[in-house]
Amino acid sequence: MTQTNFLILMVDQMSGCMLAEPMLKYLHAPNIKRLIEQGVKFENAYCASPLCTPARGSFMTGQLPSRSGIYDNAAEFPASTPTFAHYLRLKGYQTALSGKMHFVGPDQLHGFEERLTTDIYPADFGWTPNWHDPLNRIDWWYHNLHSVTEAGTAEISNQLEFDDEVAYFARLKLHQYARRLDTRPFCLTVSFTHPHDPYVARQKYWDLYENIDIPMPSVAAITYAQQDPHSQRLYDAVNYSHYSITTEHIYRARRAYCANISYLDEKIGELLQVLDDCDFTDNTVIVFCADHGDMLGERGLWYKMCFYEYAMRIPLILHAPQQFTAKHIKTPVAAQDILPTLVELAGANPHNLACPIDGKSLVSLAQGEEQNGRVVYGEYCAEGSVEPMIMIRQGRFKFNYCEADPIQLFDLEADPQELNNLANHPDYAPLLQSFQQQLKQRWNLEQFKQQVMHSQDCRRLVDSANRQGQFKSWDFQPQHDATQRYMRNHLDLNVLEANNRYPKPSSH
Repeated sequence: MTQTNFLILMVDQMSGCMLAEPMLKYLHAPNIKRLIEQGVKFENAYCASPLCTPARGSFMTGQLPSRSGIYDNAAEFPASTPTFAHYLRLKGYQTALSGKMHFVGPDQLHGFEERLTTDIYPADFGWTPNWHDPLNRIDWWYHNLHSVTEAGTAEISNQLEFDDEVAYFARLKLHQYARRLDTRPFCLTVSFTHPHDPYVARQKYWDLYENIDIPMPSVAAITYAQQDPHSQRLYDAVNYSHYSITTEHIYRARRAYCANISYLDEKIGELLQVLDDCDFTDNTVIVFCADHGDMLGERGLWYKMCFYEYAMRIPLILHAPQQFTAKHIKTPVAAQDILPTLVELAGANPHNLACPIDGKSLVSLAQGEEQNGRVVYGEYCAEGSVEPMIMIRQGRFKFNYCEADPIQLFDLEADPQELNNLANHPDYAPLLQSFQQQLKQRWNLEQFKQQVMHSQDCRRLVDSANRQGQFKSWDFQPQHDATQRYMRNHLDLNVLEANNRYPKPSSH
């Protein structure tokens, strides 16, 4: 039996709420909408942690940060931790990455046979938080609200330059696969940095939303005094008091965000066209996902770093019309479920892995099996936090816990905007106790905190030492050997031109 190919499309900081009504109908995103119409859409998919590196670490390993040690945006990804790329290589796959994955540490491959681009973010320990002084804002790398107040248009930006390159090399790689000089099946991961802030879009995509009433936040800004303690810390972390955010700022930021989704949609369409043109479509499983979401002004919050739905919910679509009937699934799932899903679809046993994971394959769900008891876990241990934060989503309820903060319990069906905290309601005391029992069984929070702080202390020391004298970067340097490309005199012109053509010329 022919092994299926995989094309994994990852976008950055795109809230899953954008692919739900009413937001979806406002988006000019025909290619993403086609994936939804033909695929299995998981309506309640969550990231493992609402921040780039820990979220991507869980996507790659199937492990929560407490298991992997990838706590924040400067936490090292251990080279000894298997990823889906390792498992697929053992099953005979070519594995390649075009774009961002924010690997921290000297291993910049983590199972990928090839990386086609560098990363957009640094690979060192410079962004390490400090829980000895957690409320001290570090201005040179913490978010601020410039992205909101300066939202608008630009022909080129740091992010646009990066994603243009990501798409180019991904298309090139698909064409190289089509030439089949290597007959192994492929797993190509294409990871864009949009629609991550800054909220800056090219004019052509901005213009798609002219005279369109893009929905504004469903929950208006909440005053500092009325915010929960963690949201107050996030206000401080983004330097909120130094900015005056107007309705126009919010509109322009959300318009640019939508425009950048349209930009991504066009890039995705180009890749889907290559699949069609090279006869890959019928034998390629497409996974569309994001690392985490963006609050986009909901409750007055921006970016991520919290457990509210706009930050935690991610888009997750499994497109495999030859295997799964198109459907929408409401059962809560998580990014850490992607690794065992890929392993199972590749023909291996997702229950027989080299080390424990926190995910569960989505294949049976996609086939229509009911799994009402499925539980999703999330953690957060980075900027804006002072101790480990835990989220449990089960059924219609979400439970948020941190030793430093009041408990939160939300009924997401009755209260999708998370405005009514049920934690102190006597009718929900048994449910609250059940969640607390799950928490106690799964986490030793004091030990978890000490592990995070030990990791932070070690990384800050190493980073300080590495910056004394000559600094040696771990940032990935893509290598493109020009001596083996196009026509060179050590190559046979006739063989070269025949091999680099698709479809192959007919024999004479």
